[in-house]
Amino acid sequence: MKLLVTGVEGYIGCLLAPFLQARGHEIVGLDTGYYRDGWLFSDSRLVPGFPRTINRDIRNIQAEDLQGIDAVVHLAELSNDPLGENVPELTFQINHQASVRLAELAKAAGAKRFVYTSSCSVYGVSTGDEPMTELSPTNPQTAYAKCKTLVERDVMALASSDFSPTFLRNATAYGASPRMRFDIVLNNLCGIAATTGKIVMTSDGTPWRPLVHVLDICQAVASALEAPQDAIHNEIFNVGHDEDNYQVREIAQIVANTYPGCELTFGQAGGDNRSYRVSFAKIHEKLHGFQCAWDARKGAQQLHDVYERIGIDAATFSARPFTRLKQLKYLSATGQIDDQFFWKY
Repeated sequence: MKLLVTGVEGYIGCLLAPFLQARGHEIVGLDTGYYRDGWLFSDSRLVPGFPRTINRDIRNIQAEDLQGIDAVVHLAELSNDPLGENVPELTFQINHQASVRLAELAKAAGAKRFVYTSSCSVYGVSTGDEPMTELSPTNPQTAYAKCKTLVERDVMALASSDFSPTFLRNATAYGASPRMRFDIVLNNLCGIAATTGKIVMTSDGTPWRPLVHVLDICQAVASALEAPQDAIHNEIFNVGHDEDNYQVREIAQIVANTYPGCELTFGQAGGDNRSYRVSFAKIHEKLHGFQCAWDARKGAQQLHDVYERIGIDAATFSARPFTRLKQLKYLSATGQIDDQFFWKY
């Protein structure tokens, strides 16, 4: 298929585009370029080359950008809760309104499939002991998560016999990517351990978080694109593996074990009340070809090896391009983007 992949220069996108190319798909990328400053390491096995990329804000995408496209994979949004809370009205404009408009344009242009990367953060706070399924009520706690639920609702309404949306609710991502992110939990804890030799948790680490490796997300996207239409038409899939539901304290312990001699301490119960466990049974049962190849221990070792190979230091770990909120604040403070997050130049 000829695919439009938005957010192609991001943490997931820079791995996803070559992953899909290797499976025989033709890729056209789209990215606004906010995080182009961040490139942590090079590895031709992961990123053998980039596709042709349209440098454009998702809010300015045009109908002609969709001509000849068979399917859209949509990643390009303001990603993670702190960034989404920074200017909530812009988060809704970009993450909700622009995402729905993209789906409308894709349908009008004749694209057959639309794969939307949603998030398990839509579950917010779980009120019971049972893992959340795709049929469980959502309870989003942040602008980022609320937008995910709104996009799911509005793009579902566009489904037709000729247009099949699929919604992938990814668990919290982790793993090595050249366009690295240090503002997600496992990547962050590994960076702290590598640069300080100790992990000082400010909370007791009791909240639950499901995790999924970035390359397993790529596999889920490929599976959704290549599955029979009746398997993915207007379907929601939690993306991850049942065994990869962890309490944050377990994640911290896995990281500490990966770095021999790393000290680990915990604090008091924190103010972040987001806690949920998720069932991933549906994607393994219904989306044939999908299988998780990674777990947190294997991922922590991968990060350990990459950080050691590049000699990561505290300055690199704290550098703005690798933390979404820092980078957007920098672009705003230096006048490179305006108060609506459009490039000035």
